[in-house]
Amino acid sequence: MLEEVYNVVAFGPLPKAFYQSLFEPYANMLKKRVNIEVFSDISNLRKIEDSLKNADVVIGDHTMKIKIDKTLCDMFGNKVKLLQQPSTGFDHIDIEECKMKGIPVSNIGSANSLSVAEYTIAAALILLKRLFLATNSIREGKWLQWELMDIGTYDLFGKTWGIIGMGRQGKELAKRLNAFNVNILYYDKYKLNEKTEKDLNVSYKHISQLLRDSDIISIHVPLTNETKNMISQKEFRIMKPGSIFINPARGELVDNNALANALKNGIIGGAAVDVFPQEPPDSNDPLVSLLRSDPNVNLILTPHIAGANTDTRMRIIKVSVENVIRVLMGQKPENVVNSD
Repeated sequence: MLEEVYNVVAFGPLPKAFYQSLFEPYANMLKKRVNIEVFSDISNLRKIEDSLKNADVVIGDHTMKIKIDKTLCDMFGNKVKLLQQPSTGFDHIDIEECKMKGIPVSNIGSANSLSVAEYTIAAALILLKRLFLATNSIREGKWLQWELMDIGTYDLFGKTWGIIGMGRQGKELAKRLNAFNVNILYYDKYKLNEKTEKDLNVSYKHISQLLRDSDIISIHVPLTNETKNMISQKEFRIMKPGSIFINPARGELVDNNALANALKNGIIGGAAVDVFPQEPPDSNDPLVSLLRSDPNVNLILTPHIAGANTDTRMRIIKVSVENVIRVLMGQKPENVVNSD
C-alpha cells in the first residue's frame, strides 16, 4: 500500500505554515499530502533524529547558521532522496558525507546569478564615479564638482574587468559587461572551451596576470579549502594602483585586514564587499572600522544582499520547491553539487 504522505524536514527560521503554503499547490500532482517539520535550532537532537529517519527530503537552512554536518547526516534515514539547499552557497553542508550515503545535494543553480551580476556592476559604477562621496558632499553643503574630477572619477567604458570564477555568476556578469564595451579577462580552475569564450567575448589569464592587468576585479568562486583567503596582501600588491575590487561571493575568500590596509594606503582605489567571515560583522571588523574612521573612503559595505532581493527570493523559492517536487515524483534532481 502506498504511503499517504511525503515527509519533508526543513531547517531554518521560516515557519511551518510558510512551507505548507509552498507545497499545497502540488497536492493533486503528487497524489499525496506533504508533511512538513521545521527545526529552527538543533538543540533537541533526539526529536530531529526521529524526524530525519522518516524524511523523504531535507531542506537546508537558507541562513546557513544550522550546519548539516556528519552528526546530522548520520541521522538521515534510507528514505532521504534529496537535500535541497535554498541558496547558492553550500559550505555549511558536508556534501561528501551525503555523497557517501547516496544523497544528492542541490543548490539553486543560477536563480540568483542575474542579481549578483547586476549588484557587481552597480557597485563598480558607484565606486568609479564616487557617488557616495558626491552625495555626502551635497549633504554637507559642499559642491565638489572639480574636486571629484581631481580625486579621480571614471567611466566603465574601455576599462579591463577581471572575473575570478567563470561559473554561472561569472558568465551572467560577462554577458552584461559586453554592453559597456569593456575588455573582459577571466580566471577559473577550469578553462572554458573556445566557443564559450568567443560567445562571452572573454579571454583567459592566469590569476596573477589578471590581477596585474585589470582595472576592476570581482570574485565569484565557492568557498573551499583551496579558495579560502585566495585574495590577500600579496594579491592586493599585484593589482593596479587605483583598481577596484568587488567581493559578492564569500567573506572567507578574502583577507579583509589586507583589503583594509590596501584601501587605507592607496594600494587600490576602491572596494565593495557584500559578504563577511562573520555575519553580521562586529564593530572590530577591519572594513567596518575603516568606514567608521574615514566616511569618505571609497568603500561599499552591504549586508549580504547581492543575491538576495525580492525578485531573487521568488526565483529561489520556485527553483527549490520545483526540485523537491521533481524528486518526490521520481525524477532526477537538478543543480546537484556533490555528483561526479
